[in-house]
Amino acid sequence: MTGGDGRGGRRPVRATPPARERVVLAERRGARTVRTRVEVQEQTEVGDAMVRALIRTQLGLAVRCALFAIVPLCALPALFRLVPALSDVSVLGVRLPWLMLAVGTYLVLLVVGWAFLRQADRNEQEFTDLVDD
Repeated sequence: MTGGDGRGGRRPVRATPPARERVVLAERRGARTVRTRVEVQEQTEVGDAMVRALIRTQLGLAVRCALFAIVPLCALPALFRLVPALSDVSVLGVRLPWLMLAVGTYLVLLVVGWAFLRQADRNEQEFTDLVDD
């Protein structure tokens, strides 16, 4: 098949495009790839620092969650001591202090435990993502 060039001449049309050629300006020789997974497994200084950071993060999370659990649980007896009228309140035949200590304690522990597990899993997932990169 031939096509015109606009001047009345004929030129052949190529059937296939030329093969692509990769141009490399410089080879990277001796470039060190960062392998954090190996760093952690072989317990090098970098891997050790990463693991210590994870442990420090998890410890901080545990302390914060413990405070969120201990403060309300310790505040309940103090509240009943400071406001004695609450001791006389009854709900479904059960006095309010007993009800709050029995039900409220478990609710607080359940919520704090659920939040701790979610955040601890998130911390570990971020560490795993960091190591896998």
